[in-house]
Amino acid sequence: MAKATNEIDKVVGKDKRLVQESDIERLNYVKACAREAFRLHPLAPFNAPRVATQDTIVGGYFIPKCSHALLSRYGLGRNPKVWVDPLKFDPERHLRDGSDVEVALTEHDLRFISFSTGRRGCLATLARLLQCFAWTPPENAKTVDLAEAEDHLSLATPLMALPRMRLAPHLYPGN
Repeated sequence: MAKATNEIDKVVGKDKRLVQESDIERLNYVKACAREAFRLHPLAPFNAPRVATQDTIVGGYFIPKCSHALLSRYGLGRNPKVWVDPLKFDPERHLRDGSDVEVALTEHDLRFISFSTGRRGCLATLARLLQCFAWTPPENAKTVDLAEAEDHLSLATPLMALPRMRLAPHLYPGN
């Protein structure tokens, strides 16, 4: 979280303005965090079913025309044949040797399914939540429990975090 917040402060600044959608292209670490979150914790267990319109090969598998295809988002993102240490949250795996090559939110190699293609406002919302607030667990929390529920798509225990404003007051709406 600190690395993502520092990146936002470097790209946008801490006291001038709030992060905008136009800043996202320069927030590679924030995008890498989002990719890693989509990989480990997909929105849904499976993608919407598809029907092959022609014979094709996907990932080395022959798919005959008219076949119904259903992909496990959970299985793709946690496949140990594709991902080193697949259960570990590691945004660095989406960065290319620390270079400034833009991190894409879509995954064209089918190693996981993020969401769809196109522009999404949720990444700007994530960046703004990181920019505007420092997040800490409640005082009475002894540890942060990230154990998953049996469905593997949600946490067994709700995650509680307390926001603390970290920017100048004039940057918050209503001030």
